Amino acid sequence: MCEANGDRDAEEQHMMKQSTMDRREFVKNVGAAAVAVSMASTTFAAGSKSSKGLEGKKGRMKKAVKLKMVEGDMTLRDKFKLLKDLGFDGVEPYAPNDWDQDELLRARDETGLAIPNVVDSLHGTYLLSDPDPAIRKRGVDGLLAALRIAKTYGSTSVLLVVGRVSKEVSYADCYTRSQAEIRKAIPLAEELGIDIAIENVWNNFLLSPLEAARYVDELGSSRIRFFFDVGNIVCYGWPEHWIRILGKRIAKLDIKEYSRTKRDTQGMRKGFEVELLEGDCDWPEVMKALREIGYPEYSGWATAEVPGGGRERLKDLAERMDRIFAS
Repeated sequence: MCEANGDRDAEEQHMMKQSTMDRREFVKNVGAAAVAVSMASTTFAAGSKSSKGLEGKKGRMKKAVKLKMVEGDMTLRDKFKLLKDLGFDGVEPYAPNDWDQDELLRARDETGLAIPNVVDSLHGTYLLSDPDPAIRKRGVDGLLAALRIAKTYGSTSVLLVVGRVSKEVSYADCYTRSQAEIRKAIPLAEELGIDIAIENVWNNFLLSPLEAARYVDELGSSRIRFFFDVGNIVCYGWPEHWIRILGKRIAKLDIKEYSRTKRDTQGMRKGFEVELLEGDCDWPEVMKALREIGYPEYSGWATAEVPGGGRERLKDLAERMDRIFAS
């Protein structure tokens, strides 16, 4: 009995040692792939086409907001009409959702306001990086549902946050688990012609543009893209650097601002509490980088993700976004 236990202990020690070696090899491979990813950014084939009614006019940025930003006691149609009247081109709902689908589609059709993207409403609750397979499965099910809803809405993408690194979830596990789960959704995304667009958020993951590009490329499908959030980068980097490296991988943009001064004096989250054009995002450089990669010619969608409000607030946002696009 003691001898058997000794053999088992030795085997467990060997497995732990092997796991450590595997993780070291993973980190080594991430670094080794950086140059290849950088070179690949100039040759990445987008491979996806806009749905009818969403084709971008050359050089023109199209502006949208998240549907939850439209405040007030209004019907969906009235919210859509308000945005259209203010010069917005589109709106992004979350999905799955509780809205009446027929009412939402009527609002779209009667106002001409497009729905270019939907946001996976379950990705923050059922993380694809979670240690529990049952939770990851619910996350995949939510992504599949969002893809089907996106097709119904005439959208071309679903925004996805892939997971979160924490004390309990290692960087390597977040990487491999989330990729494995996303691969389960790729066949449906390809069948429907909908991009899965991965967003950069403050989740302690994909902390460099080289790694973000590598992550996308490894999934091996032109339907895996990137939903680039400009403001989320400003705290620890420069958006224009990311844009040039991600290149054609960028499917759509989220627009927000960030103040390093507020970060340093009031706290990291306070950095977001600044109006568009009043923070530290160098919008002329961002627009220059976007033009260099041909972004407006392919899609050109940019969605504000900031505090919303009623007509006057939304009118101000539309004007600020137009000034950004003209910079």
